[in-house]
Amino acid sequence: MSEIILEARHINKSFHDPVTFPVLTDITFSINKGEFVSVTGKSGCGKSTLLYVLSTMDTDYEGELLIDNEMMTDKKEATLARVRNEKIGFVFQFHYLLNEFNVLRNVMLPGLKLNKYPEKEIEHRAMEKLKILGIDHLALKKANLVSGGEKQRVAIARALINDPHIIMGDEPTGNLDNKNSDIVFDIFKQLAAEFNQTLLIVTHDEAFAARTNRIIKMEDGKIISQ
Repeated sequence: MSEIILEARHINKSFHDPVTFPVLTDITFSINKGEFVSVTGKSGCGKSTLLYVLSTMDTDYEGELLIDNEMMTDKKEATLARVRNEKIGFVFQFHYLLNEFNVLRNVMLPGLKLNKYPEKEIEHRAMEKLKILGIDHLALKKANLVSGGEKQRVAIARALINDPHIIMGDEPTGNLDNKNSDIVFDIFKQLAAEFNQTLLIVTHDEAFAARTNRIIKMEDGKIISQ
C-alpha cells in the first residue's frame, strides 16, 4: 500500500480586501511517498496560495491538512514551525542564500536550527547532500561567488539537509536559463527515483510539468485535473 505523505481535504480560502473573494475552492488531493508532482495553471489561479497553505505557512483556511498522517489544522505556530523544519524542505524561485557564509554553512543552517545531530554530523550530512548534487567542490566558496544555477543547487541541498518527508518548490526554475532548468529538473527526478523523495513543485513551465510523474492543474482556485 502506498504511504500518503500529504493530504488536503476540502480546503477553501478567501481573501478579504475589502470584499471577500474565494482564492481556493474545495481543494482535495493526496500525494504518496516518492511522487514527483507539479502544480500548474495560469498566473493568479491560486497555485502559490495553495503551496503556502500546504506548507503550513498560511493557516487562514477552512478544511483539513495532514502531513505524514498528522493533522496540521488548528495546530499552534510552534508545532507548525517544528513540522516545517523537520518534515518540509523548501526551494523557492530565489535561493535566499546568506552571502556572509560559505556554501557548506548555508546548507547546514536548517540542520543546526533543528539541532537533532551534533554540528560535526550536520557538516558531514551537508557534504553528502552537496556530493549528490555534484557541487561538493564548492563547499568552501562564499555563497555570493557561485553562479545562479549553482546557487539553486545549493538551495536544494539545504532543503534536503533534514531529510524532509516532502520538498515543496515555488517556481524553482523561474529564474534559470534552459540549461540550468534542465539540471534542476534532473536533480528532482533523481531524488524521486533513487532516494524516494516526495516533491511538490509549483511551476508555470509546461515543459517542466510535462516531465513530472503527475500534474495537478488549477484554474480559478479549483483543481480541474489531477
